[in-house]
Amino acid sequence: MKYHLTYLTFIILLWSCIPAKEIYLSTSFREPANEGLRYIFSHDGYNWDTIPGIWLKPEVGTQQVMRDPSITRGPDGTFHLVWTSSWKDDNGFGYASSKDLIHWSAPRHIPVMAYDTSTVNVWAPEIFYEDENSEFIIVWASTIPYKFPKGLEEELNNHRLYYVKTKDFVTFTSPEIFFDPGYSVIDAVIIKRKKGDYINIFKDNTRPERNIRVAFGKTATGPWNNISAAFTGNFTEGPTVIKKDSNYLIFYDAYRDFKFGAAKTTDFINFTDISDSISIPVGHKHGTMIKVPLKIVKDLLKQRK
Repeated sequence: MKYHLTYLTFIILLWSCIPAKEIYLSTSFREPANEGLRYIFSHDGYNWDTIPGIWLKPEVGTQQVMRDPSITRGPDGTFHLVWTSSWKDDNGFGYASSKDLIHWSAPRHIPVMAYDTSTVNVWAPEIFYEDENSEFIIVWASTIPYKFPKGLEEELNNHRLYYVKTKDFVTFTSPEIFFDPGYSVIDAVIIKRKKGDYINIFKDNTRPERNIRVAFGKTATGPWNNISAAFTGNFTEGPTVIKKDSNYLIFYDAYRDFKFGAAKTTDFINFTDISDSISIPVGHKHGTMIKVPLKIVKDLLKQRK
């Protein structure tokens, strides 16, 4: 522990000489997902380090867990976080907000699927800020038994992707289908390249696939077309993306191997496996990678001196 504290002190002193800039930060959690929100950070987008501590405890939902924490920053500087609050028997997800990633609002449960009592689960909510309409879009996966065709997966594991929109996290639109390719899908991430050019990165959750693909759309809610072949191996999930120079780096959780993988692309058509070029601290699970001011990470580390 003495070494760890000394290392953090050294990093903070070193950064005090660096001009203001942005740095990569990712939300994270650890199994069995009952402790709460964690962070990792990176200077170069490839090599990541742990920010010690738990920053928000899971206190909502049937099982009160925190999985798949997804984060974005609104135009006023407020961070908005959503997460999976239960494995099953839950009709919503968790939500909280923060100005500094240290102090968080009281967690709230957002019951987006309360309209259908047969809903099995609400998994992996992903939050996206659409600047054209000044609104937040939240996408998640739910199973409603016998509602959709299925393949080899069980009826209670036959997901489709839904979404709602909100401007204030008080009033939400009614849930609508975000993506139904005719088979089970989860873990959707929206990327905007420019106006009228959006990417949907998602997990094909069918058996035996369970891998990651992309689709293309003209709006942030689809419709989604030109679905790609898988660019990861099977048993991969939880994609998250950062822009690095002219490349997009897509990180994903290779959960059977207990490690992260990554792919690099410029066009979301051709992908290069760069898994051997990245490092993620052992034990961390998938969240959302974003850029934040360097001061925010410095302040987080100071809290753990």
